[in-house]
Amino acid sequence: MKENYCLQAALVCLGMLCHSQAFAPERRGHLRPSFHGHHEKGKEGQVLQRSKRGWVWNQFFVIEEYTGPDPVLVGRLHSDIDSGDGNIKYILSGEGAGTIFVIDDKSGNIHATKTLDREERAQYTLMAQAVDRDTNRPLEPPSEFIVKVQDINDNPPEFLHETYHANVPERSNVGTSVIQVTASDADDPTYGNSAKLVYSILEGQPYFSVEAQTGIIRTALPNMDREAKEEYHVVIQAKDMGGHMGGLSGTTKVTITLTDVNDNPPKFPQSVYQMSVSEAAVPGEEVGRVKAKDPDIGENGLVTYSIVDGDGMELFEITTDYETQEGVIKLKKPVDFETKRAYSLKVEAANVHIDPKFISNGPFKDTVTVKIAVEDADEPPMFLAPSYIHEVQENAAAGTVVGRVHAKDPDAANSPIRYSIDRHTDLDRFFTINPEDGFIKTTKPLDREETAWLNITVFAAEIQYAWTNVYFFFTFPDCLHSLFPDNRHQEAKVPVAIRILDVNDNAPKFAAPYEGFICESDQTKPLSNQPIVTISADDKDDTANGPRFIFSLPPEIIHNPNFTVRDNRDNTAGVYARRGGFSRQKQDLYLLPIVISDGGIPPMSSTNTLTIKVCGCDVNGALLSCNAEAYILNAGLSTGALIAILACIVILLGKGLKGTSSPREDKRLLYLGSKSPARLTIRFPIKLV
Repeated sequence: MKENYCLQAALVCLGMLCHSQAFAPERRGHLRPSFHGHHEKGKEGQVLQRSKRGWVWNQFFVIEEYTGPDPVLVGRLHSDIDSGDGNIKYILSGEGAGTIFVIDDKSGNIHATKTLDREERAQYTLMAQAVDRDTNRPLEPPSEFIVKVQDINDNPPEFLHETYHANVPERSNVGTSVIQVTASDADDPTYGNSAKLVYSILEGQPYFSVEAQTGIIRTALPNMDREAKEEYHVVIQAKDMGGHMGGLSGTTKVTITLTDVNDNPPKFPQSVYQMSVSEAAVPGEEVGRVKAKDPDIGENGLVTYSIVDGDGMELFEITTDYETQEGVIKLKKPVDFETKRAYSLKVEAANVHIDPKFISNGPFKDTVTVKIAVEDADEPPMFLAPSYIHEVQENAAAGTVVGRVHAKDPDAANSPIRYSIDRHTDLDRFFTINPEDGFIKTTKPLDREETAWLNITVFAAEIQYAWTNVYFFFTFPDCLHSLFPDNRHQEAKVPVAIRILDVNDNAPKFAAPYEGFICESDQTKPLSNQPIVTISADDKDDTANGPRFIFSLPPEIIHNPNFTVRDNRDNTAGVYARRGGFSRQKQDLYLLPIVISDGGIPPMSSTNTLTIKVCGCDVNGALLSCNAEAYILNAGLSTGALIAILACIVILLGKGLKGTSSPREDKRLLYLGSKSPARLTIRFPIKLV
């Protein structure tokens, strides 16, 4: 502060000296102009003289920030016509006149009454005029002049921001530009060095430097490592007066952060990982996790994992958890403690993104050994086959053995196995199973024609119950679940399909309710070669027990005069007439017994009855009517008589239908008549061949 006051006082003295020299006419005669006039002739022949204006002044200057006890002399106004007798009065007007600037109206001296600040206002425009003191008559027109405020170095440099933040990649080359900081100085840049700034670094060496003229901050050390130090605090100074002593200064803080590059490979913290997995684990279950550490961040620190070698490559897999950057080892296929108890994997961790600039720092990957032990688990029983197919003949007696299922305990304990049938698959309880050995038996005869296949499910459960080292085995398989509920999870099941084998126990029968028709004709008309009807048969048994059906007449009527059967040897047969001359009046209905035999062992046969009707036909053999032509007689019968006749008919029918052991021909026809106008037709069919 003392230096500033001294400087200001020296400048004030210098200014006053300059002004005193400027207003000393006796020293500088050329600065003492006078009012030079020209002569004019007046109205009365009087010569009037008009003087030219002549001010004695220079451009005025006043030093800013003057804080002395007396007002600062800015300058002096003087006119050539001023003879010093005090008749001339000097008047000052304009910017700051009377408040900041005052004038001595006799001497013309101008003083500044207040401290001026160039940064607030750099100059003032004023008007000066000389008038007659008594009349205030202007002696000269007013003239304008300027008072300039002369700058002193009273403002320190100021940065645009109090703090700055910048980033630069780690391991950047020396001289890499980081950021440019800029300061400004409110002093006059055109006057002296008050506003000439020079930048320097106060804090942050030896890592960074700053250009003195531009304020650009650059790296000063090579291979700065973010992983060693990420953030730096730098202080930059801006000093005016060209950085020389006595100049004012300002500072700012710059926080510089090193951004990450991929300059570090991933690294496992240990050489071997130990893990274990239960043999009961299912594929997809997590076994364990490994993690390679990478000090880089963001995408530079991303790691992916893979299995590159080992005897467990087919049984295990690894995925990458990108949220935790861990390698997740999972079970790919089931493992078996009894088969193999330990596996080894070689796991590799590698960076996803590699920067070619730092490829020499590689390789950007690492490997580790993972040893996985298989733990024994109490596994459920295992059937020796995934499914079973057994066979049993139909009609076999209850207790017939169908087949056997077999399961074993895969564990080293080799616990006993107990079998049971899922009754939801055997609602009719056709089968039973021995709980100890798995033999399946029938409980009743089975009929293939009702069901050819039966499907059941068999359970196998480990039983681990003992008292005083004595095992108790129950023969109630349906109660195993309720007696030993804790063993439900150690249970296996297997489907069992049971085929019912065919036995030839069904005789063939007509495939449909056949009915034949024959035209009535006279004895002279030749017989037709066309069959009355073609018949076939069905057999419920398997085709193995009936490859071909045989059709024939019973032996006792094989030579009957009316009809015969011809076997076509293709599981069909034709029925033919042996004679002509059938008449509906004699007999309109014939019942023909036909024997059908199969080819099974033993063969089965049945007798089926074919109905043949005698019908009326046209000349072309087309059927017209198959109703019997009745004799019409008059009868005068009461209602009671009709009921009695019907009762007799029923009795005769019953007698006529009895005895089928030996077919016979019965040609009884009953016709009843009445004298009344009513007509009654009664037809009585007789079984004939």
